[in-house]
Amino acid sequence: MNIVCLDLEGVLVPEIWIAFAKESGISELKRTTRDEPDYDKLMKWRLGILKEHGLGLKEIQETIAKIDPIPGAKEFLDELRSLTQVIIISDTFTQFAGPLMEKLGWPTIFCNSLEVAEDGEVTGFKMRCENSKYTTVKALQSIGYDTIASGDSHNDLGMIKASKAGFLFKSTEQIKADNPELPAYETYDELMAAIKEVLD
Repeated sequence: MNIVCLDLEGVLVPEIWIAFAKESGISELKRTTRDEPDYDKLMKWRLGILKEHGLGLKEIQETIAKIDPIPGAKEFLDELRSLTQVIIISDTFTQFAGPLMEKLGWPTIFCNSLEVAEDGEVTGFKMRCENSKYTTVKALQSIGYDTIASGDSHNDLGMIKASKAGFLFKSTEQIKADNPELPAYETYDELMAAIKEVLD
């Protein structure tokens, strides 16, 4: 039994924080897991910047409402879901994911949650489990699934390397150079062909 585990941001939709950085004019928020391997550190830093600028969940959700999937992403996902089971495993948050899942045809997503005060201030975040992508892939394997994983960032490497087959997709030159053993693709057609080869 195969199951494909995909990252969300940078793979199927644009990076939410980069979009919000452009919308809010706060360029520091462009920093993502492509730049910072320590997700806990990255999120605490982001929450500090939001607080400093008096921005909360409402402002981020307004930006997310304007984000569309990467061209070809929904078609890729639809075709993939017709061939095998697919789960999106993301370090994003339930409060961000809803509108994007709707645009992608409601695929299954495992993600985290934000702690939000009554006034809309984002006060913290709760990770679903530690090292969530790797842990989820190992859990799926423990119940009889062979995982095939793809992502673009540092926090995807654990699930990619732990899977029967794993691919970098739209990743950075640095991550590709640091992980030369991982096949790296730039288009959905290439990634689909690679996944189909494993499924056959």
